[in-house]
Amino acid sequence: MTTLPSPVAAPASTSRSSRRWLALGVLALAQFLVVLDASIVNIALPVLGEQLRMDTTALAWVITAYVLAFGSLLLLGGRLADRYGHRRVFILGTAAFVAASALAGLSSGSEMLLAARALQGASAALLAPAALALLAHLFPAAGDRAKALGVWGGVAGIGSAAGVLLGGVLTASLGWQSVFFVNVPIGILVLVAIPLLVTRDTAGAATRLDLPGAATITGALLAAVGAASAVERLGFAHPLVWALAGASLALGIAFVVIERRAAAPLVPLGVFRNRSLSVGNVVMLLVGAAMVALFFALSVYMQAVLHYDALTTGLSQLPLAGALVIVAGVVPAVIARIGSRTTLVASLLLLAGGLVWLAAAPATAGFAAHLLGPTIVIGVGMGGAFVTTTQLAVDGVPGGEAGLAGGLVNTSQQVGGALGLAVLSAIATLRTDALAASGAGDGDALTGGFSWLFLGAAGLSAIAAIVALRARRS
Repeated sequence: MTTLPSPVAAPASTSRSSRRWLALGVLALAQFLVVLDASIVNIALPVLGEQLRMDTTALAWVITAYVLAFGSLLLLGGRLADRYGHRRVFILGTAAFVAASALAGLSSGSEMLLAARALQGASAALLAPAALALLAHLFPAAGDRAKALGVWGGVAGIGSAAGVLLGGVLTASLGWQSVFFVNVPIGILVLVAIPLLVTRDTAGAATRLDLPGAATITGALLAAVGAASAVERLGFAHPLVWALAGASLALGIAFVVIERRAAAPLVPLGVFRNRSLSVGNVVMLLVGAAMVALFFALSVYMQAVLHYDALTTGLSQLPLAGALVIVAGVVPAVIARIGSRTTLVASLLLLAGGLVWLAAAPATAGFAAHLLGPTIVIGVGMGGAFVTTTQLAVDGVPGGEAGLAGGLVNTSQQVGGALGLAVLSAIATLRTDALAASGAGDGDALTGGFSWLFLGAAGLSAIAAIVALRARRS
């Protein structure tokens, strides 16, 4: 069987084989697993906690362990992919992700499960930036890359929305273990297909890895995500929150100093002179914050306030996912007609408008009357924003730094999601507590808190639209 010419070493003309679209499908499938695994566990948590005797704090760490490892190691994962070869690191990350998923499904206690979740996150930190780098190499032409990123952005959005639906279906029918075991056959399919579709790419120059830079940025991100996670449980004023935030700031400053002096830096600071990359990452940070908070709050609102069961909650989010998929497919054509900056700003304003509309939903909301319209608008805005932002973040990046660009944009999304969820959830809790203290019923108090969360997410989307105006006309 003839394999696809190397996306790194081959000329652009030889890389235009139709087989690269099959490779894109496989890469997107792997990305789907990574995004799905950040949300599919949510519905299974109550059953999981009962069977493994985990309290609320321990259950929170089932999510946090994954996010901490994933978000803090992404930059290192991207650089390892550039150094040792994108296909090689992608296969290694996928294999480790499959093994960690099986280990999580076989867990007989909380310690084993949390260790498996951390391993899943670390594996995803290798897999995700390497996959995006392979996409960038497979589609060097701007038009084809825009179409490929349309598929990529659609898959990322679907993974987040589908996690709630699949989590409910699998937990109800096969038990909580199935939300982890589902990754195994899909991961094996990816491992078999990629070597047949993409040949081994050329590794980077034989330079030493920037270990001090890797240690400081990993520590800084770990402390930042840890501080954000602690806010939700301990409050803004707790000493641990301030200690972690201070450690993150100190390590971040140390990282910048190290990178300015390193002969082979982990993140060459000059890469941020690429305005598209810089704008794309800032926008992804803000959109990631809004998106993760939205999906969390929408799921809880439907179950705790509207009393939907897990399956109905998942089905109710299908219009949002469907709108996202359709829009992701047409966004490349829209970009070609009106430009990436206009497309991105319009998408972000639509997302903000949909979130404001959703914030008006009452405690007695009907799906057709109060939820269907805003969730479709949100899906349209989110689909356009994800595709265009991802394209900006990898635009004009040299092949030798494609893994770095993939690590940066994935880091922005994950860290933004963790920070956004923590801060907006804390704001929602304060509002809910205030309403409850004033005599409001449980449903009205929760609805008021979620309304503030949705408005906060809308504000982040509006700020992202302002930032997007800094993107180049293209």
